Order: sequence, then C-alpha cells, then structure tokens
Amino acid sequence: MENRTRVFAAVGLTVTMFLLVQLGALVLVEPFQQAGYQQVENPSDPTNSLVYVGAVLVMTGIMLAIIKLDVQWLLRGALIFTSGLLSWYVFSVVIPGWLVVSVGGAPVNVVALAAAGAVALALAVHPEWYVIDAAGVLMGAGAAGLFGISFGLLPAILLLTVLAVYDAISVYGTEHMLTLASGVMDLKIPVILVIPLSASYSFLDDDGGAEATETGGESEASAADGGRTEEETAAEAERPEMDERDVFFIGLGDAVMPSVMVASAAFFAPPEPLVSGIALNLPALTSMVGTIAGLLVLLWMVLKGRAHAGLPLLNGGAIGGYLVGALASGMTLMQALGL
Repeated sequence: MENRTRVFAAVGLTVTMFLLVQLGALVLVEPFQQAGYQQVENPSDPTNSLVYVGAVLVMTGIMLAIIKLDVQWLLRGALIFTSGLLSWYVFSVVIPGWLVVSVGGAPVNVVALAAAGAVALALAVHPEWYVIDAAGVLMGAGAAGLFGISFGLLPAILLLTVLAVYDAISVYGTEHMLTLASGVMDLKIPVILVIPLSASYSFLDDDGGAEATETGGESEASAADGGRTEEETAAEAERPEMDERDVFFIGLGDAVMPSVMVASAAFFAPPEPLVSGIALNLPALTSMVGTIAGLLVLLWMVLKGRAHAGLPLLNGGAIGGYLVGALASGMTLMQALGL
C-alpha cells in the first residue's frame, strides 16, 4: 500500500507540473504579446513550423556532436544561460518595474533581471530535483507562451504533428534520442522534469545508478525490444517494478509542446475567454483536458516498467482536445484547422 501511495503521489506531482506549465502559458500569452515578444511576423504562415522543426534537427545534431567530443560543459553552460533568458522573459512581464535602468538606451527591469539571474545561479550551484522542476515549470510556461503567440492554429497543429512523428522515430527507430539522453542526464539541467518516488531521493546524489523509468520526447527513453541485444533484453527484464524505484523522468519538451497548442488556441481561436483575466477559452480548455488524458495514458504505460515516446500521446491529446472544443464552440472544421 505504501508503494502504491508513492506512485500515486508521483503521478499527482507530474500532472500538477503539466497543469502549471499550461496555466502559466495561458497567463503569459497576453503580456507577451503586449511586450512585443511574438517571434515571427506572420503567425499564420505554416512554413514557420518547418523552420522550427529544422532548427530542432540542427540543435539535436549540435548537441550530439558536443556529447561525442566530450565537451558537455559547453552544453550545460548554454542551457543554463537559456534558462536564465527564458526566466527573464517571464519575470519581465509579471514583476512590476519598481526599478528600471537604461542599458544602451533600452529600459531594463532590474528586479526581473536579478530574479532570472537567481534561477540560473541556482541551476549552476545546486541543481537538486526541486530546483530543476521549478526552473523547468517556469521555462516551460515561458516557452509555451512564446510559441503559442507565434504559431497560429494551423502552424501549431503542423508543428505538434511533425514533432510527434519525429519523437516516435527517434525513440523507437533510430534511437539517437537515447544517446542524447544519456549525454545530458549527468548535466543536471532542466531539459527534464524529475519525479521522485521517495522522500529521501536526491538528484544531486544520483550518480546514474538509481533505477528510473523515462518517457520519450525531449527526455530519456529506452528503445523498443526490436533490435536489442540479448544483454539489453535481459537487463530490461531485471529492472525493478516502478513502485520499487526512487525516481522517473519526463522530458520538459513533453510538457511544453502540447502546451503550445493550448496557448495558440487561447490566443488565436475566436471563442471568448471563459474566465476573466486569463486567456482560457473552450478550445484551450479542451486541449488541456486532452493533454492530461494523454499524459495519464502515458504514465500508465510507463508505470508498467517500459519507457515510451511521449509526444504522440501528448500532442495527439492536445490536438484532439482542441478540435473537440473548437467544434463545440461553433467553429467550422476549416476554421478550427486554421484554413
């Protein structure tokens, strides 16, 4: 019973973090737009999705090259800097400008800058699991909000569909995500969400020996049985049950990508917001529901002791949920698809 309670608590923590990323993105879409943070000139252009996917492939190649050359400190430094930058984007629109100074003629919110610096510093000096998760939720909300206002409905659907296919191929087919995952795991940076199943678990003290189950996506994943050596298959068979482990991991991208659909639906779909003060309309709400449904199915599969690609279920749930809400709110199918 105690082990089962630990698993339920871990599932609850995972769902909570996904919801925080989604709700954070919804809170940020309007302030980001007002601050001029939209990343493209024409959010409705479907080629934006292809450009982003190309950037993902290039960055994946660069990261694999860094790992192969054994200069992971470059990757860690770059990702910590990116964490601070995304945090600054978020803090700059949510922290009032109590102290603003001019830097090169541009106003800078010093308090927001200091808060973002504190996030980067905490990741650099004390990357415990709760620091990683807090920074990941903050970064995830910021990234989803930025992409949400930059990808219209059709580009968002295309982006999530292509990335879901790529995720499945990279986990079950080429398996290059495995090399990337093993290379970034020891860097202790917020490209993953760390879900402890034990109150005594320490990510800082985890030297890689702790048993863990991971989802796929922008995270750690094991391959399908096909193509495994006998030794790998035997090792998989000897892995302990989930409730006997200390931790499992979910890629931060698994939380961000479906949240892009949520934010895009809230920003670009015509139905009015359901709640005053937050960009949450019916299509965005049902997209959230679809994402969480996909997450629960994914966790159910992971809890059986095998890792899986996350984005097919998560992105599929986000898109499917969005379409249900869009049609229920009176949009035509062509409108819902952004055509």
